[in-house]
Amino acid sequence: MTASPENGTSRPAGASSALVRSLRALVSAERVLTRHQDLIVYSYDASFLTRLKPGLPDVVVQPQTTAEVAAVVAAAAEHGVPVTPRGAGTAQTGGPVPARGGVVLDLSRMNRVLETDLDNLQVIVEPGVVHATLNAALEPQGFFFPPDPGSSQMCTIGGMVAGNTSGMRAVKYGATAEYVLGLEVVLADGTVITTGGLRSRALKSVSGYDLTRLFVGSEGTLGVITRIRLKVIPVPERRGVVMAAFCSIEAAGETVIDVFRARLRPAAIEIMDRTACRAAMLHVPGLVLPQGEGVLFFQVDGPPPAVTYEAEKLAAVCRRRANHVEWAEDPARVNALWQARAVVGAASGRVREEATRVCAGEDICVPIIQVPAALAAIQEISRRHGFPILTYGHIGDGNLHAAPLIDMRDLAEVDRAHQAADEIHRLALRINGTTTAEHGVGLVRAAYMDEEHGPALGVMRAIKKALDPAGIMNPGKMGLGREGRG
Repeated sequence: MTASPENGTSRPAGASSALVRSLRALVSAERVLTRHQDLIVYSYDASFLTRLKPGLPDVVVQPQTTAEVAAVVAAAAEHGVPVTPRGAGTAQTGGPVPARGGVVLDLSRMNRVLETDLDNLQVIVEPGVVHATLNAALEPQGFFFPPDPGSSQMCTIGGMVAGNTSGMRAVKYGATAEYVLGLEVVLADGTVITTGGLRSRALKSVSGYDLTRLFVGSEGTLGVITRIRLKVIPVPERRGVVMAAFCSIEAAGETVIDVFRARLRPAAIEIMDRTACRAAMLHVPGLVLPQGEGVLFFQVDGPPPAVTYEAEKLAAVCRRRANHVEWAEDPARVNALWQARAVVGAASGRVREEATRVCAGEDICVPIIQVPAALAAIQEISRRHGFPILTYGHIGDGNLHAAPLIDMRDLAEVDRAHQAADEIHRLALRINGTTTAEHGVGLVRAAYMDEEHGPALGVMRAIKKALDPAGIMNPGKMGLGREGRG
């Protein structure tokens, strides 16, 4: 797209004038955006990469119905123009940012809860429904959708499905894929299909190929998700939190292994290193956390006697290595203890003056037994490159979020941040882990896909080619093609 910032007008380049005219005939003109100042909003997500190299779309369309999505995709296919689906733009991998222009489909206006069928433990929603909004609607009825991303107030269900988000409660409840019963998907030629059965309200099925799981986690590279049938479950009667501080980060990691060896299964096991704890205390006036190189937070839930029993057992296991242990069942105290973990993402930049937290190397997952070694290695990478790498995350399933804090004005430091991120990714692969547990591949991790998957990547490319022969669906992502900036 070329634009004239002086008068706010724009002229379609990658997307031809003819395509834009078609789009305005298919979708009301005010929901087809071509002005430069509108397009620039869609050229970023939360990733370090797109902060440095934004990806400008040629046109943005804001559909409100599946029929509009199908018509837009069909028109783009006819003109050979790429289509990039986008939710709230909270991704950290460049996934919802166009790699080579074309149409961005902003699905945030498709934000209705279409059906609530709690007798059958399910709901049907549009992709633009915000995670926290769905759970706020379900809670008075005693139900919830368990996956718990840190961006609950912003992220959309469609984005969670496209990236197979998991988050804090995955230890007990699993990732998003385990709750997706069926999908409505617009394919690359505009065809609309329903996975999981056209009229099904069953909670499980082995009828035909599992196409639902194929589209979950596909990051918009196979089609556009326009409707989601989700399983929901009853809200636990009570929750409790155990907090333990340790003199070494390795001792915190070893305690997680001890917990599983004791046959305990908390709903969540979270870690914050010393830097993360400092960030949280700077962010929340009056918040006090115990001294230690690492602090673990365990969330337990269930009937009150079970919560008390499990919390006491967890506290006993933690005391073998910890220098401080406390636990609480009172809802106010539980919320106070959990607040530190809840704010750390937003608070991370506070620990270094004029520094920015960048999303790079931020989502590795390693085998549980390798967690202590991974934590120590990240600290060493931080020391060697000369900037803090704040570490927190879902340690109960080996998922660590490493957050480099750098001065974006220092080009040498920016370069070292890229090096550090590469070392963190390669560390994960070296110790039999993965480069991403929940944030996805997008553009950021496309270069590691061959090493991580070997010949299986060829099968993924064959599936992509079968469903999207022209390569228009979110091209350049996940290492599936050679197009784009990735």
